[in-house]
Amino acid sequence: MPDLPQPTDEDVDVVIIGAGPAGLTLAHALGELNIENVLVIDRDTQPGGVPRYSDHHGYGLRDLRQPLRGPIYAGHLALRAVKGGARIMTEATVTDINATKRTIEVTAPSGRVTIKAKVIVIATGCRERPRAARLVPGTRPAGVFTTGWLQRLVHLQHGSPGKRAVIVGAEHVSYSAVLTLRHAKCSIVAMVTERSRHDSFTAFNIGARARWRFPLLTQTTVTGILGDHQVAGVQIQDAKGRMKVLDCDNVIFTGDWISENELARRAGLVIDPGTGGPAVDARLATSAPGIFAIGNVLHPAATADICALDGAHAAAGIADYLGAPGSWPTRSLRLRTEGPIDWVSPNLLPPTARTAARGKVLVQFNERRRLPRLEIVQGGARLWSGYVPWGIPTRPVPISDSWLAAVSATGPDPILRVLP
Repeated sequence: MPDLPQPTDEDVDVVIIGAGPAGLTLAHALGELNIENVLVIDRDTQPGGVPRYSDHHGYGLRDLRQPLRGPIYAGHLALRAVKGGARIMTEATVTDINATKRTIEVTAPSGRVTIKAKVIVIATGCRERPRAARLVPGTRPAGVFTTGWLQRLVHLQHGSPGKRAVIVGAEHVSYSAVLTLRHAKCSIVAMVTERSRHDSFTAFNIGARARWRFPLLTQTTVTGILGDHQVAGVQIQDAKGRMKVLDCDNVIFTGDWISENELARRAGLVIDPGTGGPAVDARLATSAPGIFAIGNVLHPAATADICALDGAHAAAGIADYLGAPGSWPTRSLRLRTEGPIDWVSPNLLPPTARTAARGKVLVQFNERRRLPRLEIVQGGARLWSGYVPWGIPTRPVPISDSWLAAVSATGPDPILRVLP
């Protein structure tokens, strides 16, 4: 799809920072609401986000109701956004954001431009924690990747990572790395995780390991990377302190997601300490009027179709804001957490936001729990309680948003906690 002409300084109704599934779906949904002065900005060469270079099936199940390969899914979302009236600016990086003036600074091949918008939407997603951030010692040879860079190398550049790989992590995305490595005809020496078991679906784990016959080494830590110019192996240590070297020529660090929150911080938005992304209410509005956030910048890392449904949901709140910006509430309660919970999203509770995306609030645990029971209390009143099917680190679990209607705007901050 050819890039559209780069704009000069201008005013728009809505500017969306990020052309992944969340941003593109929002652009399409705004077009259906007859909000057509919409600009989508992305630093990549083409719109579509991660699915564009994640060439396997499984995309589009919840939002489009059909299974698609990643690049086809990405292209479909981009085409829908353009047909809805949105313009897409690629190879453009947003370098600054002013929440008060609602302006952004953009650097593109054509130069530096300032764009003023009635609404700014942050849809910058999340990224995997790289080797340096995990403090893995050793030399710095070629052959060390995250899943994202591996998929770019294999599916966009048609390159090869090597012949023998060690995968660090055992999350959903780790099994996506398996598919990419096998597509590149690279064998898998082992999948290594510090946890007591994998964090993906059991069917994914059993299916992948039965087909490609690689071991899953649990309670095992990578303590060093070996090699001078090219990876020659990794040193690992198990729970009993035993050391071993795995011979390989590439290492893939997977998962351990970090919110791409730099712009949210520059804008002075309230940052949720659990997600690391901007705090938002059920409409996905942030603490600053006229600024919304959607997708995995809020909940690292939900699937692409969940992010797309975030975008579809946010359109109504944005339309309401554009219709009456002066009536937007500025005070919100916070949804706090207690116990083995990493984060909850949404986590702001203004008086008027009563319906979350998909009718669900996402909760992420920081330890494994079997059929845990949760409750939400405000002061001495219980707003909701119920069991959830799992408590698994790295896998957000949804709970009903029915309790939002019972929140008292004059009461204390509600608390989400795990019952014994």
